[in-house]
Amino acid sequence: MKKHKMLNSAVNRRDFIAKAGLAAGSIFLPSYLLAKPGTPQRFMSSMKVKGVNLGVITYSFRSMPSSAEDLLGYLSQLGLGTVELMGNPIEEYAGAPEGPGWKRGELSAEEKAEREAHTEEMRKWRTSVSMDKFKELRKKYNKEGVEVEIVKFGLDNMTDEEIDYCFKVADTMGAKGITLERSDEAVKKLAPFADKHKKMIGYHNHAKVDFNSWDAALQYAKYNALNLDVGHYVAGTNESPVPLIKKYHDRILNLHMKDRKKNNGDNVVWGQGDTPLREILQLMKQEKYPFMATIELEYPIPEGSDAVKEVGKCIEFCQDAIA
Repeated sequence: MKKHKMLNSAVNRRDFIAKAGLAAGSIFLPSYLLAKPGTPQRFMSSMKVKGVNLGVITYSFRSMPSSAEDLLGYLSQLGLGTVELMGNPIEEYAGAPEGPGWKRGELSAEEKAEREAHTEEMRKWRTSVSMDKFKELRKKYNKEGVEVEIVKFGLDNMTDEEIDYCFKVADTMGAKGITLERSDEAVKKLAPFADKHKKMIGYHNHAKVDFNSWDAALQYAKYNALNLDVGHYVAGTNESPVPLIKKYHDRILNLHMKDRKKNNGDNVVWGQGDTPLREILQLMKQEKYPFMATIELEYPIPEGSDAVKEVGKCIEFCQDAIA
């Protein structure tokens, strides 16, 4: 597996960022990273975005190399101390069997068979793997001041044994919950596991959603929760998600923050759409909501930029919104 250079040096996170800022413009360094000397790195983001637990889902960096170590490097550049970490880089770091790449469109019979074989191989691996590599990965993230607050796994497509494994991984990584896509089947199937492990499952919405979409799910289990995508919510309902946040603030695992236009409109640069991001952030600060405001970069990356730079701009938007 490719090793991020940052992790192979003895340079700590503060030195890494400082040196990066001198690298002739090769690395984007937002203004909010210019903290006073001696500021603990793990609290840099919360200091600058006071009162809001600001993080990012690593899906935001899908256009870039995305090993667990690459991702840690991006988080260090950005000064973020909390993250929603996708399952693939976690399992790859732990030595999961390599599978066929993703393919758009219809699969051939041979490709389907290859994927089925890999699914079975993954099941065997998951139910026998040691937690040692997951412990090691957590230590690497924690050493750089990053808490893996949430992990994302496709629990609804797994066997019972694999679901228990995912909760074990989440616990080992120090995560307080697991996210996945919302479906009527998933909220019923997974409810007993959430309560058994006493760890939140946050169900993520797309634009086909309404104010009551989570009502049944939250009744099935104490630990069933919302992973509310505020941009998709606005695009699908033409309504503000603020009333929903207020209604279920104690059952929210995290928000996915993005800006979309109404009437199933596009993802756009933050501040150019109809999603009330500023109001949401101000509400979180005012009410001291502890759940993560999770940046999910989905608008097209402008030419000459990259995902790290654009996430940095999103962080600056948040800083300005609740200054």
